[in-house]
This record gives sequence, structure tokens and C-alpha cells, in this order.
Amino acid sequence: MKDVTGILLAGGKSRRMGIDKRFLTLGGDTLVQRALSVYERLFTEILIVVAEPVPQLSDMGHQVVTDLIPNCATLGGLYTGLSLSRNPRVFAAACDMPFLNPDIIRHLIGCCDDDVVMPNLETGLQPMHAVYAKTCLPYFERMMANNNLSIQAVLGHNELQVRLVAEEVLRAFDPQLLSFLNLNTPADAELARQIVEQSERQENDTP
Repeated sequence: MKDVTGILLAGGKSRRMGIDKRFLTLGGDTLVQRALSVYERLFTEILIVVAEPVPQLSDMGHQVVTDLIPNCATLGGLYTGLSLSRNPRVFAAACDMPFLNPDIIRHLIGCCDDDVVMPNLETGLQPMHAVYAKTCLPYFERMMANNNLSIQAVLGHNELQVRLVAEEVLRAFDPQLLSFLNLNTPADAELARQIVEQSERQENDTP
């Protein structure tokens, strides 16, 4: 996708996980590697956004950029990636989502060219698995200046064209919605390992 940049947010706080989850291994790859393997099938430009420099990420083969405005949480990372992107739109996801589904990403990008395209699940909005246009940048700047760091607050700006994609549409591509599973705790990591192991068993049992 030549007109969309893949933004991978890898801030790295990991307070609830207890370890740096960016380098948590799942199915033989770190979480960052798993996300990049999906991105590399979709995007010609990929930016890895971090809060502070991370030497271990320098050999991933993609540009690593540091937050332009520090201490603004995930919104600051999204703002940074969107600002530095060479393309007018980005798809942004967090690196702790180990089951990103390329078909869902293609659908979100291709369904329209609105300023924001965001999944709307029964469990809530998914601002860290969404498409954003550079037209969002001035709104993000004002939000950060007002210390309003909730990304979905951008949806309240009526000047922006917003498309919310319903859960039932997304289940057609990913029936279990695994693409939206993010790992915050050791229990989340164990669940993800079980999913990977089950998938591997099913593949081995297939004649």
C-alpha cells in the first residue's frame, strides 16, 4: 500500500506485564517481530515509534523514531508517527497485539478515505487498531496541549470525517476477533501462548 504508512507503537512501559513486552517471545518471535511480519506484507513504509531510544530495535530493518512530544502516552506516539509519515494516511497499532489480521487491516484502509477509520467492537472503540489521516494532526496537537490524551476524543471534532466499523463486519475476516487481543498482563501472555499452541497442533494434525 503505497499511500499508507504502517505505524507500530512500541512505547515499552509494560508496567503490568513485569517485563519489557516488546521482546516477549511468542511462537518463536518477539511481539515486535510478529507485528512487523504482518506490516511487511502490507506497507512499503513502516515506522516504529518509541518513547525513548531502544538499541535492540535498531536492527529490525525499519526506521525507529522517538516521540516528538514526550510524556503524552500513546497519543504522543500516534502523533509522532503520523507527523513523520511520508504518506497522507497511516494504519496504527500497538506492538502488544500478537494476532494482527492483514485482511482486517486491508478492509479498514480500503473501505473509505475518511480522516479516521476505527473499529467499534461491543467491548469498545479500538483507537490503537485504526487508520488516521494527517488532517488529524492539528486536533492531536490541541488535545496534547490540553492534556487530553484519550485518542478517541478526536472523534468529537465534527470537522473530521469519521467512519466506525462495526464488529459484525470485522468478524467476517476474524471470527474470534483475535486481531484485537492485546497483552498487558502475564495472564494475557499465557492466553496468547495457548492460542498459538492450539493453532500449531491444528496445523500438525492437518493431513
